[in-house]
Amino acid sequence: MRVIAGSARGHKLQSVPGDSTRPITDRAKEALFSILGDWIIETRVLDLFGGTGSVAIEALSRGATFAHLIDRNRRAVQTIQANLAHTKLEGQATVMQGDSFAFLESYRGEPFDLIYIAPPQYQGMWHKALTLVDQRPELLAPFGAVIVQIHPREDEAVELSFLEEYDRREYGSVMLIFYASSEDLAADEDEDEDEGSIEEDEDQDEETL
Repeated sequence: MRVIAGSARGHKLQSVPGDSTRPITDRAKEALFSILGDWIIETRVLDLFGGTGSVAIEALSRGATFAHLIDRNRRAVQTIQANLAHTKLEGQATVMQGDSFAFLESYRGEPFDLIYIAPPQYQGMWHKALTLVDQRPELLAPFGAVIVQIHPREDEAVELSFLEEYDRREYGSVMLIFYASSEDLAADEDEDEDEGSIEEDEDQDEETL
């Protein structure tokens, strides 16, 4: 497990002792950040069920300005802190030992551009965390994204009111599901339609000339 790109590129990351976490594979992580692209620059990241901290550290390495990582497992927190120190990114991150659900219910600070949800497998925890984010729109910054990492066998329908799924990708045992606010997705669609109308008008003008 390593940092793939950015300021900490090539740095190897420690794993959490035992089998309580499920680190994202390098293949899936590389694909994830290829999808996010330059959007990740200058973002605020919330990494729930932080594990090794791999996703948040990759985001910071690629230009995110701040990451808040949470895990209730003491060994995971120690691993995250060690990995942040090794990559020299500890000054841009806050690490909390605690319950991710309690954090989602009580947080009152600045919103996050990216909320990453990757809890232990086969316990339905991703469903609960996603629902809590959906119930608190103020957690997500305008045009922010919520990304869930699960095993494909865990996939199930989730009833949401604020968030809407807009993409999903599968990489072996890793499924990534992308959500954004329905309002933001509608605004993006309107913008695409407006751009299409402008291009059509320009084509017609060229034909007239």
